[in-house]
Amino acid sequence: MSKPLVVIGSGGHASVIADILLNQGRTIVATVSPDEIKDNIPLKGIKRLMTDASLLDTYSPEEVDLVNGLGALPGNTLRTNLFDYFSNYGYKFQSVIAPSAIIAGGVRLEDGVQVMHGAIIQTNASISKNCIVNSGSVVEHDCVIGAHNHIAPNATLSGGVITGDQVHIGTGANVIQSISIGKRAVIGAGCTIIRDVKAGQVIVPARNRVIREES
Repeated sequence: MSKPLVVIGSGGHASVIADILLNQGRTIVATVSPDEIKDNIPLKGIKRLMTDASLLDTYSPEEVDLVNGLGALPGNTLRTNLFDYFSNYGYKFQSVIAPSAIIAGGVRLEDGVQVMHGAIIQTNASISKNCIVNSGSVVEHDCVIGAHNHIAPNATLSGGVITGDQVHIGTGANVIQSISIGKRAVIGAGCTIIRDVKAGQVIVPARNRVIREES
């Protein structure tokens, strides 16, 4: 039987996650948020814990599972740090799979993976812990995605792409087949990647130019 859930965070990503979970009939017993819960989000009315310490004091790892409701921004390690912090105390992070996501046979998902609405993960792909495969993104066959990655909305990874840990692939980016992307690399929104990317590199598309401006 599934344990009750505690969602860490109360921002936009946490709201989307909570909406998916509640529509699937999952029980959310609390959220961890230093900020007041907004009136217009699904977490409104759910018990609020203000600090990480409050979670440790209120629920044991045997009582609840956790859901990482923090979003992932390039260079921001808070989502990763929280996952590691609570994992070290013995808590398990549940994966979240939107009902409209398509996950083929042979796909491997580790703890805490979140696959959002309209995402597609093809056969024999492997997604490591605490990754976000965001709305409308495509991870093709035989990709190997490292821990704590964010595949942003509408990004496409062709077959056999390999990424290191803490990689961010921006909105609408495209990575051709068999590319390797090193740990902590950032692929900017709209980029097309046709060669390997070294660890820590930040790749951005050419700067937009104004060709003509109406007076």
